[in-house]
Amino acid sequence: MRLLLFAALLAAPAAAVPPLPTPEVVLHDLTIRVDEKRMRKDTARMVAFGTRHTLSSQTDEKRGIGAAVRWAEGEMKKLGFETFQTCDTVTGRRIPTPTRICNAVAVQHGTERPNDVVIITGHIDSRVSDVMDFASDAPGANDDASGVAAVLEAARVLSKRKFPGTIVYAALSGEEQGLYGGKIMAQYAATQRWNVIANLNNDIIGNSCGSDGVCNANTVRIFSEGPRWQGREALAAQQRSLGGENDSPSRNLSRFLDSLAERLPHIGLDVMQVWRNDRFGRGGDHTEFLNAGFPAVRFSVAVEDYDHQHQDLRVENGVKYGDTIDEMDFAYLGKVTRLNVAALAALASAPPPPEPTVEGAVKPDTTVSWSAVNGAAANRVYMRRTDAAQWRPAPDAAASPPLVTLEIDPATGRPLAQPPTGFGRVLKGIRVDDWVFGVSSVSKDGFESPVASAVPGGAFRPYLAPAEKPAGR
Repeated sequence: MRLLLFAALLAAPAAAVPPLPTPEVVLHDLTIRVDEKRMRKDTARMVAFGTRHTLSSQTDEKRGIGAAVRWAEGEMKKLGFETFQTCDTVTGRRIPTPTRICNAVAVQHGTERPNDVVIITGHIDSRVSDVMDFASDAPGANDDASGVAAVLEAARVLSKRKFPGTIVYAALSGEEQGLYGGKIMAQYAATQRWNVIANLNNDIIGNSCGSDGVCNANTVRIFSEGPRWQGREALAAQQRSLGGENDSPSRNLSRFLDSLAERLPHIGLDVMQVWRNDRFGRGGDHTEFLNAGFPAVRFSVAVEDYDHQHQDLRVENGVKYGDTIDEMDFAYLGKVTRLNVAALAALASAPPPPEPTVEGAVKPDTTVSWSAVNGAAANRVYMRRTDAAQWRPAPDAAASPPLVTLEIDPATGRPLAQPPTGFGRVLKGIRVDDWVFGVSSVSKDGFESPVASAVPGGAFRPYLAPAEKPAGR
């Protein structure tokens, strides 16, 4: 009987292994956890500090920037993350005496690639009409308690799940006085030698109607630079010859976010890509990440309400001024936060983008090549006309090799084997002159990185001139 039972067990079909949920299913399940009521409560708490001006008190327990930063760190610490403050003492045009500026930071360490990092930021400091007035009440509800509320809510939602890459949550100070918090955070990332895949900076993301009565609750603007700023002098001649004016890592991050919003229609938010670094003549903390060579974009509302930002609290000619919580739209803030949550989860789940190159001058065919990426099970090749906004998959021409699928060592996440010349595809009959080409990385469970363009300066890491590159890089 035992032999018959054993034989029957051997003959029985293996139990079916349920398929892994698609990335869209995973991201849907995460984004629906965003709670606008919690974000309203967080915003009200920040407003209750009276002012969060960078030059306000750092020691008062109830009022000022010090109390606000300590509160933000405490909220993130409740989630079990490693938390700390990154600080520096600075002076400048809007900081006349040496002042200590601190950011509240939490780190959710990646399980497989802890050095691959995506950073979400919002600035916690506030201001009124006079940028040097640190005594008056400056509620700063939309600018930028809304961004910090998104950071905290993303931390709460994503704390329930582990990711291969690392996610960093940061409430920055000193933005209104000169982007100091962003600079301090970017310098910290560089000192830690983080491979920063993206900085998602959220600044003014909580209203849906403008000062002229125009409303738009279904669109978020995402600002991104074109040619990369860091390394621009060294890259200029190459970009003039080979392209790259519209292909910085940040521009490709913007394209990624646009596609992500389309894949997740339940969020109910359309991305308006604005192809400049920031609003006309203005700036935000993401600029300091760009200056350090890290891909970064700014999320901001579709229409700004100028009567309710950077204004003293007052009523003039029947018009109410001031950045107060009653002027916010928390349903809209929830949508923008959901897109941030989806982006953080997707970027932390996907391998880093590769560093592709392209060759094909004076030839009828184009060869796209790239090297192996840690955590990538496959790669996808993309192309677009030079005047096109978005990528499309490259064709699988008959003479082209198939996409390479790598066998991954589960212990390290690294490919078990790599051809010595890397990977590539020949695109027959496609002339390099007329197209821009790019490559993404795909994880074993289907999460895909942003596309990296095969142009000078297209790599997501900070640009290094050939003379600066360490041996073996």
